[in-house]
Amino acid sequence: MDLSSEPIKKVLLKYKFRDLAIEELQKLQKVHNGMMPNVDTYTFTDSSQKDLLKLVGNIPVRYQGRSYNLPILIWLLDSFPFTPPICQLRPTPNMVIREGRHVDARGRIYLPALHNWDHPKSSVNSLIKEMIAKFEEDPPLASKPSPSTEDPTELLAFVSNLKITEGGGKLERQVNKVTVVGGGDLGMASVLSILAKSKDSIDKLVLVDLSEASAKGGTMDLEMFHLPNLEVSKDLASSVGSKIVVMTANAWSNEQSYVSVVQTNVDLYRGIIPSLARLSPNAVMLIASQPVDIMTYVAWKQSGLPPSRVIGAGCNLDSERLNYILNVELMAQSIGKLAFVIGELSDNKVAVWTPMVPVPNSHSALVTSDATKPLIDRAFDKLKEKGQRSWSVGLSIADVTHSILEDKGKIHSVSTLAQGWCGIGAEVFLSLPCALGGTGSARLAGVALGPEEDTKLRESAMTLSNFLLQLRI
Repeated sequence: MDLSSEPIKKVLLKYKFRDLAIEELQKLQKVHNGMMPNVDTYTFTDSSQKDLLKLVGNIPVRYQGRSYNLPILIWLLDSFPFTPPICQLRPTPNMVIREGRHVDARGRIYLPALHNWDHPKSSVNSLIKEMIAKFEEDPPLASKPSPSTEDPTELLAFVSNLKITEGGGKLERQVNKVTVVGGGDLGMASVLSILAKSKDSIDKLVLVDLSEASAKGGTMDLEMFHLPNLEVSKDLASSVGSKIVVMTANAWSNEQSYVSVVQTNVDLYRGIIPSLARLSPNAVMLIASQPVDIMTYVAWKQSGLPPSRVIGAGCNLDSERLNYILNVELMAQSIGKLAFVIGELSDNKVAVWTPMVPVPNSHSALVTSDATKPLIDRAFDKLKEKGQRSWSVGLSIADVTHSILEDKGKIHSVSTLAQGWCGIGAEVFLSLPCALGGTGSARLAGVALGPEEDTKLRESAMTLSNFLLQLRI
């Protein structure tokens, strides 16, 4: 691997950990000498640009007894190797991307090794090793099919994302369609809150009411009064091409055990989530069904979407309330921090401080301080007096939805894959601070918790993990 060219030497001088980056590249060369480095400009989601080092090459993958070379591209951020690379597929003109759990529609690669990146345990060599293993199970690229072999469901999803302008016949992307599934109180509250919060951002809002008694849920009233940009339907197909899918549906059960009650919800999801993901393969899925941490995990497993595009409403409402109490009653703004409620949506949730961060990708750590802990504890005690109602959760859902629609990068405490965060080894979903934008969530890195908070978080992870083993997902 030649790192002596002037462009490469020049860009490496801007890397914060230049020597470690070079050492990692030398290790890569010994195992994958076909990965060639060069310099290019990377454009971030906020439209900012930066000259970075990128690695271009092929990885060998065996599938059904045959060998393939999959073209990939690995961008190394200037804080590499302490931050994970950005990995992408490089499909040739005769290839199409097969979106799945580890790849999105644009070829961005999502892997546990990236989500749980932790140098020096993590390396590009180990990343490529996992990439090969995952792609041998589920190849991310395929040859372009003939028109006669197109999957009609995928074609439907594509066509629904296009609209024809008047007069010109020009095709344009319709990106801001939101679907809410569930016609109960929470679904209704979510619809009205989203319409109020994001009325200038939404092209179309669909409420899919799967219950038989629509009038009881109030959906008939929505149809009667003809709210703008709103469609009420009983068919999941009306969700096709959504940018965000909000799942509020819960199945009621007369079962006696908690496991049986939750299993009823899991079974309900099995008949809905895969169809929603197939109809809107580029959507961000926002889960509000209870228990939210469990059902977000279930939706992730059943949808096949990357973990960054399946999130739960989690502790966002609690976090917003906590910050309001602090800001109004305790003047927390004067100490330059935000507060978050993190962990399981249960008695085990904990409150933490974080410095105010203007850039979501700054990887600022959450911190606790002995000096300010009494302040946040008093506010947290006030928060415990407040219950959660459908309308308040609906407002919280609208807040999260707005951040995604507007690609705001605002930080919310939402249920996300917690594995690898703060040493959590279990594959569970917990509420953690995440920056939310058009492509989903980006989990904030790093934490320093007190012993009590750390114990609660680990107890929640262990309890959820053990409970998930009892479910048929």
